[in-house]
Amino acid sequence: MICVFFNVHPVLMLIGLVIMGGEAIVSYKALPFEHAKKKLVHLILHAIALVLGIIGIYMAFKNHNESGIANLYSLHSWIGIGVIVLYGVQWIFGFLVFFYPGGSGELRKESVPWHVLFGMFIYILVVANSALGFLEKLTFLESSGIEKYGSEAFLVNFTAIVAILYGTFVLLTALSRAPAEDNHHYSAI
Repeated sequence: MICVFFNVHPVLMLIGLVIMGGEAIVSYKALPFEHAKKKLVHLILHAIALVLGIIGIYMAFKNHNESGIANLYSLHSWIGIGVIVLYGVQWIFGFLVFFYPGGSGELRKESVPWHVLFGMFIYILVVANSALGFLEKLTFLESSGIEKYGSEAFLVNFTAIVAILYGTFVLLTALSRAPAEDNHHYSAI
């Protein structure tokens, strides 16, 4: 049962922070909805990502505590704690300034570039830390006897590369020009 707790950690972190967090970023840029709906989708997807990330970290701590393994001993764990804290602060800031109760128009206008910059920085940290986590897992697997070129090593490396490529495309999408907002008016051909 102890191994199950830890195996949930990378799944929740990958689905939560990398995939759902990436979808939240892309949704704000690419969905053909009005601004308020895109903002709500962005907020909800980030909330789901944050909750999954918190549960994922809890599962890692639970596994370590029940297995007698020290907590917070690696660069991956240190960066991971920093990332989840930054992600939470960014979400709370976005909620309060852009959603409810919402800041003044001037505050929102001045905050947007910083919100975007810090959001992209945090997402880069998420993807980089996931690569560190995959490397750490592979190191443990290899030290426990799996083949360096075995199927488990291939799966871990392949998943890490896919996560990095996904994160790259999320960032490229975020940096690209957004499509014009569709006001759902149709005209004759």
